[in-house]
Amino acid sequence: MPRISATPSVSSINAAPGGTAAVDRALSVLFAFKAGQGELTLSELASLTQLHKSTVLRLLASLQHYDLVTRTSTGYRLSTGVLRLHAAYSASSTLEDALMPILQALVYKTGESAAYHVRQGDTRLCLFRVDSPHPLRDHIRPGDVLPLTQGAGGHVLLAYEDETHPAHEELLKVGAIVKHGDRVQGLSGISAPVVNAQGKLLGAITLTMPTERMKESFIAEVHQAAVEACRRLGNA
Repeated sequence: MPRISATPSVSSINAAPGGTAAVDRALSVLFAFKAGQGELTLSELASLTQLHKSTVLRLLASLQHYDLVTRTSTGYRLSTGVLRLHAAYSASSTLEDALMPILQALVYKTGESAAYHVRQGDTRLCLFRVDSPHPLRDHIRPGDVLPLTQGAGGHVLLAYEDETHPAHEELLKVGAIVKHGDRVQGLSGISAPVVNAQGKLLGAITLTMPTERMKESFIAEVHQAAVEACRRLGNA
């Protein structure tokens, strides 16, 4: 039988509702490291987290495996995996700062929903989204994964770099792709590519609306939003 500590652990006190106890414990070890602390010993980590040393050792093994913590001759310190997470956060934050105002302006001008998608293998990921104020709209959320072969945004991500794609010529000529009912019946989408200064495809800005609210003027609005995104992300 495992020993039960008389003092509640930090992870049990701050347990995430509906979360996983093992993850809570691992994160309590990770967050025991504070700014200015070069390293902590096993005893110090056990004291700070109120977990048994044997438990902390198992958690440290997992954290070391993912390069979040490294062992030294006298203890443990944070490792380069933390830097990668920070870099990913910084890049995402910069991207959000650049794109969200563009999406918000597009929604303000058109009254429809705007999103930014990036390719993930054979799918596309919705990174950012601003909803239409209309109650009748599609309900995609940031983080949703969508088909790459359906919807205007998916076709842009495919067609921009593929000369054999049926929509490639349309994309070069118009600067955007329009689809009606391609992913959801009764839903239309307009999408335009976002590229960097070297012409590398970064993602796609997409406007969606019920087909009955589709206006030809929206095509130019989406294209202009993508041009502005290209300008802001030119060095990405």
